[in-house]
Amino acid sequence: MRRGLWLSILAAMLLASGASYSQQSAYPARQVRIVVPYPAGGPTDLIARIVAQKLGERLGQSFFVENVAGASGAVGAGQVAHAAPDGYMLLVSTNDFAVASVTNANLPYDPVKNFSPVTLIATSPQVVAVNPSVPAKDMKELVDLIKAAPEKYNYAAIGIGFGQLTSERLFKLALKLDGLVRVPFNGAAPAVNATLAGDTQIIFLGLPPVAPYLSAEKLRALAVTSPARTPAFPQIPTLREAGIADQEADLINGMAAPAGTPPEIIALLQKQIAAIMVLPDVKATLDKLSFQAVASTPAEYSAQIKNDIVVWSKVMKDANIPVN
Repeated sequence: MRRGLWLSILAAMLLASGASYSQQSAYPARQVRIVVPYPAGGPTDLIARIVAQKLGERLGQSFFVENVAGASGAVGAGQVAHAAPDGYMLLVSTNDFAVASVTNANLPYDPVKNFSPVTLIATSPQVVAVNPSVPAKDMKELVDLIKAAPEKYNYAAIGIGFGQLTSERLFKLALKLDGLVRVPFNGAAPAVNATLAGDTQIIFLGLPPVAPYLSAEKLRALAVTSPARTPAFPQIPTLREAGIADQEADLINGMAAPAGTPPEIIALLQKQIAAIMVLPDVKATLDKLSFQAVASTPAEYSAQIKNDIVVWSKVMKDANIPVN
C-alpha cells in the first residue's frame, strides 16, 4: 500500500514536471506584449516595433508594442516590473531604465532586483554640435571660446535623467566650464530647434534627432561620445580622440523581462534578437536611425545596468545634482 502511494506521488511529480517543461518549450503560446515607456515615433519605439515584428514572424505568435509613457520611462517600466514572470510582458527601454534609480527617489521598480535582462539591442552615440555661427571646428576651439567669453555661450540638453548626467559630466566635471549655462529641454525636438535658431549655440544630444541637420550642414558636429567613431558619420572624432577621456556614454535600447522569468525564455528571446539584428533589412533601418546592432548576452546587459548605477551615482554626487 505504501509502495503504491509513493508510486502515485512520483507519477504526479513527473507529470507536473513534464507539463512545466511543455509550457516553457511551447513559448510563446499566445500574444506577447512589449512595453515601450515612451511616446510612439521615437527611435526606441521604432526599434521595438522592428524587433516585435521579426519575433512574431520567427516564433509564430503576435508580439505587439504598447506605449506606456510617463515619468521618463518609470511608469511603463514599473508595470513590467510587477507583471507575471512568464515572458508575456517585456520591456524595451533606454539608459534611463537604470539611471532613474539614482535620480528618482520614488521609482516604482528596482532595475536590478525586479528585472531579468534579455539583451542590449542597439546603441547610438551622443553628439556635441554647434550652430554654424560658432567658429569652433573642434572641441579644443570650442573650449577656448567658452573660457574666453562664457557669457556668450549656452548649451541645449535634455532636462533630467541620462542626458543631464552625461552633459554635466562633460562640461562641468571634465572641462570645468562652470560659466557655461545649461538650458534644459523636455524633448529632443525643442532642443534641436533652439540650436538651429541660435537661441542655444551648442547642443549635447543623442545623434538620431541631430543627424539630419548634420547632413544638411545646419549644425556642425565636434565629437561623439561612443568608444569608436560612428559608421553613420565617420568623420566625427570621439571625445577621447579630442583629448577628453572617460566620456563614453552611448544611448542604448535594451530588453528586459520581469525577474524570475524562466531562463529558457530569456535565452530564446536573446538568441532570436541576435539573429534579427544581422538581417539586411534590419541593419538598413538601424543605419537610417543612426543606431548600431549589439544583441549582447543577458549577462553583459546585466553588467552594464549595474555599472551604470555606480557611474551615474558618482556623477550625481560630484556634480551636486539633487535627487528628484
